[in-house]
Amino acid sequence: MKKYHPTSPARRQMEYIDVKALTRKEPEKRLTAGFARGVGRNHQGRITTRHKGGGVKRRLRILDFIYDKIDMPAHVVSIEYDPNRSGFIALLQYGDGERRYVLAPQTLCVGQTVVTSSTAPLEVGNRTELGRIPVGTMIYNVELERGRGAVLARSAGVGATVMAQEGPHTTLTLPSGEIRVVSASSLASIGAVSNPEHGLMTIGKAGRHRKMGVRPGVRGTAMNPRDHAHGGGEGRTLLGRSAPRTPWGKLARGVKTRRKNALSSKFILKRRV
Repeated sequence: MKKYHPTSPARRQMEYIDVKALTRKEPEKRLTAGFARGVGRNHQGRITTRHKGGGVKRRLRILDFIYDKIDMPAHVVSIEYDPNRSGFIALLQYGDGERRYVLAPQTLCVGQTVVTSSTAPLEVGNRTELGRIPVGTMIYNVELERGRGAVLARSAGVGATVMAQEGPHTTLTLPSGEIRVVSASSLASIGAVSNPEHGLMTIGKAGRHRKMGVRPGVRGTAMNPRDHAHGGGEGRTLLGRSAPRTPWGKLARGVKTRRKNALSSKFILKRRV
């Protein structure tokens, strides 16, 4: 972590990730693209997600979550910062000369060789089938279905843990605490996602938040009843309702939002905490 000299009240609190370990600042141009920023509005121009907009322009880094270069080793060219995600990314160069971006695990170094294979060594950065991974191993970039691409354990510092191997299925404990059964033929990468200090970062001042695309928010208790479910009341009331609610009157905080009839519910052994 990088701390700053207290030249102002805001600067005194600021604490950021030290990116000196990263090897390059400019991304691979062929693996970037422009994209429409999410400003919280739908196709009619109406705000559907509040407190979003503005921010510094970014280029989209095109990451490989499919890993379809099977049995072809690749060496790590660089470890880079990605403004669109919490973890760092790694630039790989394969034997045929093609370069791709992937999520970088912790302890991955420039010059290291990684491979996606059904016979890959169980080393950090390598990718193989879940059925080959021993119980207790930390993994990330986990597929739910073979060939669908990585969808689980992709945030900074997180990783899933292999709990059991039972025939065609593998039992995993996800970072949320959920215990889920996944096909043993699905692919997963060994290790945990890089940048574990991401959650310790202190923004420090409002201007920094604005550059990140976060607009100011107003407390619901400071509004009128017609503007928010927490509004109204005499004096400084707290919520004024029996339970926290959204601006549209629906229950919030702790309410389960998963579809009751989701087909994949049968693969969940224990709900998230």
